[in-house]
Amino acid sequence: MIEGDEMSNNLLEGNVAVVIGGSGGIGKATARRLASSGARVVVVGNTDLKAVEEIARNLPGEGHMAALASIADSATLATLTQLVRGRYAKADILVNTAGLTKPVNHADLDALTDELIDEMFRVNWRGQFAAIRAFRELLAASGDGLVVNVSSISATTGVGSNIAYCAAKAGLDLMAASLGRALAPHIRVVNVSPGVVDTTFVPGRGADFNQKVASTTPLGRIGTPDDIAAAIEACATHLSFATGTTLVVDGGRRLN
Repeated sequence: MIEGDEMSNNLLEGNVAVVIGGSGGIGKATARRLASSGARVVVVGNTDLKAVEEIARNLPGEGHMAALASIADSATLATLTQLVRGRYAKADILVNTAGLTKPVNHADLDALTDELIDEMFRVNWRGQFAAIRAFRELLAASGDGLVVNVSSISATTGVGSNIAYCAAKAGLDLMAASLGRALAPHIRVVNVSPGVVDTTFVPGRGADFNQKVASTTPLGRIGTPDDIAAAIEACATHLSFATGTTLVVDGGRRLN
């Protein structure tokens, strides 16, 4: 496997890419991949500016920027849009990798409280829509804008950290179909849908869980952040005729 920072091309030269959730495992790998392909990357974190500044500083190429915004706070997304407009005067790629979950047994209906359900949809559906809404004008102005949302195979399998999370991701896939139609031809919308990925995204999942999943996954391992980042990069560099669809990158996990 070729990691993103070990490869270099100019397929995205001149492009500006905004990666929301840029301090997470998939976000960092995506920022590195897009920068290696020549894009100037805006690495967006939630609360820790120093962390995303370090990520941006260590990316290949030049012209990168770090910023803070909460995907659950539309006002901060509007401010982010203005920062990008002021610095670059455009945005070509928006990647939504930010998300949140909490493990809840699907049979434990009482544990899935109204508050947690609202939080799942606020962070995993409404926030992605709000980010697209905020960047729509800049993306459309590029003439060839791209939105990539990170979904999950739980959207179709119904197997995931909790039922509300699965439902929010199903809604995210439907959003891609709806906006792929509504925003064409100037903006494409594609979802990348992982299975289990080796990050700390789901609290409480460690090496034992990962090994168990790997043993029952057709390709014999769980995903890495770079596996998902490579698919996101492909949406920008090679899959130029794809929109309104979801690309599954799960090692065959959903086949079980």
